[in-house]
Amino acid sequence: MRSPLKSFCKGFLIGTACICALALVWLCWVRPGITAHEAESLKAAYTTSPGASGSGAGLLPAGKESAPALNFAALQAQYPDIRAWLTIPGTVVDYPVLQSNASNPEYYLRRNHKGEYRTAGSLFFQSDCVRENRVLVIYGHNMTDGTMFGCLPQFMCEENMAACSSIQLQMPDGVHHYRVAAMLETDVSRVPFNRTVFADDADFLKHTQSLLDSAAVKTGIPITADSRLLVLVTCSYSWPDARYVIVAVENAA
Repeated sequence: MRSPLKSFCKGFLIGTACICALALVWLCWVRPGITAHEAESLKAAYTTSPGASGSGAGLLPAGKESAPALNFAALQAQYPDIRAWLTIPGTVVDYPVLQSNASNPEYYLRRNHKGEYRTAGSLFFQSDCVRENRVLVIYGHNMTDGTMFGCLPQFMCEENMAACSSIQLQMPDGVHHYRVAAMLETDVSRVPFNRTVFADDADFLKHTQSLLDSAAVKTGIPITADSRLLVLVTCSYSWPDARYVIVAVENAA
């Protein structure tokens, strides 16, 4: 006759295994599917010309480019905090970019465009960013399933950076094209990558040189006093407060 203790232990182990299996299904299939589906549905609802959308996780085959025109007037009438749409061809990054305000700058850290809770949150501009700035800064989670900015660490590999070096940022005034200039792993105490305002050209160039000097990977694209930069930021876990930072230059050849 089986002892009650053995029956309990067997049931406990089976139950634990089932919970782990369900958690794995959630992490690997359900969660990234929710993130991709919400972005794709939103884009489809406000797209005014045909275009493909990326989905899934990790890097996709090079050449899968997409920049359909969005009806920003209608989009922002419904969701006023959506300021842009970020696409990195060859990756899963094809998401809206939100922005809150200085009183709650990380509002969208764990919320989607509807304000609903999501583990992956949303991509969001730093609260002091405006289109006229020389530098725009966008944050996103480094998701283990590869969604959001989970693919950015792969840019530390020169081959991946070369394959996915173009970035498209669609805003109400049109699509802005960027080329990746550098990839850093740093923190704000070492390099203040989150600066958006500068005293003059010299101050701006000194800042950009500090970014390039700290870069682990560089593409050779120059940054001049006339350059406008896009900075993408996600978490690194190499040390406390570490971040992966991509620096891209607008309309770079």
